[in-house]
Amino acid sequence: MSSLSQNPQRPEMPSSRRGSGSVVLPSGQTLAYHTRTQDEEDLPHANKKTMADHLRKYDSLFTLTPQRMRMIVEAFRDTLETGLQKKGQIVPMIPTFVFGWPTGEEKGDFLAVDLGGTNLRVCLVTLQGEGKFELTQSKYRLTEEQKQEEGQKLFDFCAECLGNFVKSNIVSAGGKIEEGKNIPLGFTFSYPCSQERIDHGELIRWTKGFGAPNTEGHDVAAMFREALVKYEVPVTLEALINDTTGTLIASHYVNPSTKIAVIFGTGCNAAYMEKLPAIEKLGNLGEGSADEMAINCEWGAFDSFEHEHLPRTKYDIIVDETSNKPGEQSFEKLISGRYLGEILRLVICELIDEGVLFLGQNTYKIEIPYVFDTAFLSLMESDPTDELLMIIGIFTHFFALETTLAERQFFKALAKLVGRRAARLSACGIAAIVNKMGYLEEGCSVGADGSLYNKYPGFADRVHEGLVDIFGVKGKNIVTHHAEDGSGVGSAIIAAMTKNRKDAGIFVNV
Repeated sequence: MSSLSQNPQRPEMPSSRRGSGSVVLPSGQTLAYHTRTQDEEDLPHANKKTMADHLRKYDSLFTLTPQRMRMIVEAFRDTLETGLQKKGQIVPMIPTFVFGWPTGEEKGDFLAVDLGGTNLRVCLVTLQGEGKFELTQSKYRLTEEQKQEEGQKLFDFCAECLGNFVKSNIVSAGGKIEEGKNIPLGFTFSYPCSQERIDHGELIRWTKGFGAPNTEGHDVAAMFREALVKYEVPVTLEALINDTTGTLIASHYVNPSTKIAVIFGTGCNAAYMEKLPAIEKLGNLGEGSADEMAINCEWGAFDSFEHEHLPRTKYDIIVDETSNKPGEQSFEKLISGRYLGEILRLVICELIDEGVLFLGQNTYKIEIPYVFDTAFLSLMESDPTDELLMIIGIFTHFFALETTLAERQFFKALAKLVGRRAARLSACGIAAIVNKMGYLEEGCSVGADGSLYNKYPGFADRVHEGLVDIFGVKGKNIVTHHAEDGSGVGSAIIAAMTKNRKDAGIFVNV
């Protein structure tokens, strides 16, 4: 909701106003709105028929038929299989070295460190068995400077925060950690890494605004270990994991019918449990009794470069070509919260250029890229008032633009089209994994997380509707639910599983 905090100066309002009031946004901010009598139009506006004609055009552009969805699912499944067979594919299908599911009986104290885009989070997770746990956590703000300074300094900061957290949680300080006891640690590092074993990971490239030099191409687990030794933190780094993999494991620990985890937020990703023989690119791992491994799909890259399968409109192509990585992350650009507001803004700007909307008004504020937050789409869609007062509020407050009811109804319908397409494409990704693994008959739960899934009204229902459109009535066997905390609890459970596995002599070298 970040952009709801801006407060541009409102220009002088035309004198023909006939009513005013205010509306409170979910952020707690109050917006003033004004309505005019329709017979005193002082600015040329699009009428109802014109808007309806335009809506029909956008309806056909943004609507996905069940047949088209099934074609996307087939192509998606092929891409997933290619990624398992060969290294260096566009959807990389990264082996995580997390072997099999948690038993639910993992017990004890474990630590997790999550290096996120804005915060460093440190957690003490006490696993109590039977899918139960207790969590104590602290968050430490990351400055923009820290994200750009020398890589080793960043890991020193992580180790220092973890050391302070351990000290403040030892028994003598009223905490749970026994003095001098060495605690297993899971490190959640959600940036693309190539891993050859679970406690190692070479950073391929920074994302989320990080640019710390001397880190890409280096083993980040080794860098963190060096910092842990320097600060004398009594832990053993057992596992380096991606948050999506953690989400899969944590969600299954609490709800064992969970077979897939998905993230639909500013980014998008999925993880699931694959049979070892199907991961052909792994080769022979040596002695071991496990028969499954979690796969981190990194599926935001589906259909990148080739652009053969996804239904991209000209607005999507503009978003792609003006992004910092043109051609890449094609699937993500159609469904992630980072881009949906921009897609809608581009449609509005096209109608401004065609002389359909906002004639005689100054539209410079809405012509700035990425100024139309995806949060506005969810507010517009969920506006319950007949006059669509929330939409009046957004356009007058943020963009100093006057709207008629016909225009507001059009914007609400357009937001719905863009949001619905994102949910239905998300369903295609889930369906590809369900199809590949044969989960349709028995059904399965999908642990879902991310701001779109959690906050966008109706997103989950539209995903379920999409699954029924793809699979028919059996699609109802696939149910999404709010995932458990992957980067904290999931990371700790994976540390526990890894320690248990190595203690038992299973695949000890990876």
